[in-house]
Amino acid sequence: MPASPRRVSPRVLAVAGAAALAAASAPVAAPSALAQEAPERVLLSPTADPSRSQTVTWRGPEGGSVLEIAPADDPGRVVRVEGERTGEAGGAYHRATATGLEPGTEYRYRVGDGGGSVTDWLSFSTPAESAEPFEFLYFGDIQNDITEGAAPVVRAALEAEPGAELAVHAGDLINSANSDSEWGEWYGAFGPEATGGMNHIAAPGNHEYSLTRLSGHWALQFPGAGNGPEGDDLPETVSYTDYQGVRFITLNSNYRAAAPFSPRAWLETQEEWLRKALETAPGEWTVVTFHHPVFSNSPTRDNGPVREAWLETFEEFDVDLVLQGHDHSYARGNLTANRTGDPAVQTGPVYAVSVTGPKMYDASDSNWTDNGAEVRAQRSDTQTYQAVSVDGGTLDYVSRTADGEVVDAFTITKDESGKRVTDAS
Repeated sequence: MPASPRRVSPRVLAVAGAAALAAASAPVAAPSALAQEAPERVLLSPTADPSRSQTVTWRGPEGGSVLEIAPADDPGRVVRVEGERTGEAGGAYHRATATGLEPGTEYRYRVGDGGGSVTDWLSFSTPAESAEPFEFLYFGDIQNDITEGAAPVVRAALEAEPGAELAVHAGDLINSANSDSEWGEWYGAFGPEATGGMNHIAAPGNHEYSLTRLSGHWALQFPGAGNGPEGDDLPETVSYTDYQGVRFITLNSNYRAAAPFSPRAWLETQEEWLRKALETAPGEWTVVTFHHPVFSNSPTRDNGPVREAWLETFEEFDVDLVLQGHDHSYARGNLTANRTGDPAVQTGPVYAVSVTGPKMYDASDSNWTDNGAEVRAQRSDTQTYQAVSVDGGTLDYVSRTADGEVVDAFTITKDESGKRVTDAS
């Protein structure tokens, strides 16, 4: 990725400063007690205004729900935030939201029951209020064989892009919706410094559903920003957050699980909300993520209801990136109507499909071409992660394998001449 000035990675701070933070912190329980009772599965979820607030979820003892947080440069100024116990899924889940934070500031925090059960100190940075440069990661389906097959790709992404401040997940994070062991593998793939040091924006996939029921783990771990539409599962799975000039929008494409609602009505409810979210987006960039592709990469699939409900809105508002999963291969393309005279340049939205885990399907461009679109890059049997950097009027995107091979890359440029999406040479 092109170099640009960025703050120090919260994960780097958490590791490099662990000894100093421990020395500055208040006394905690004895190591033997921590080994048995320390909270686990700590995760950062962005609020609607992440520059001034931060939500933390975790699983731990059934006692209190306490978040302790302080500016990293003033560790003695600890604020205690009382959270809430939100439910049970293999253990008691807790949630707390810190408010009144300062934009562009590094914080350290820990969570626990308010007594002897407490995590080590972790750290994160609030985003700036303005459109400053930053980087995020995009993962397709992690889903299967997480520890041995998917985790090496995740770790390669974290190592290659240590300054990434967000992770976007396009569904099917695990294979069996309510498998506590698979959720444990997912947390293990990222590690506590990544789940607890960078914000995670996640859309549910079909494997986060058991028939028509959303995973009991989902809302406990990914509460969303609280600004989604009403409807079955929608408040828990649809929301937006603004991060340094980018509005990230999460949708729920699981229309087959929409009973007792009509699938069409369920998708149209989201479209009405999406339109308002795009109309009010304050920054220059918009990124939308959901699971089932508008243009299916798999030769035997077609998500017609999703395309009919949302494609026109994506095009009307010229959404910059539409990030999807589900088809277990890689592709990136656009409507043929958005071609230009230069074969390396398009306009309009970019539609991407990716897979991070080892489960693979065949890839074809037939569903793209049958519906007025074209593929600019496509690859089967390839696990990837995607790194995206945003700097002013330039967005750079690169898709890589775990060993660093570039599968696809392009740049979106916005200036006085308009918007251009240019393939990497």
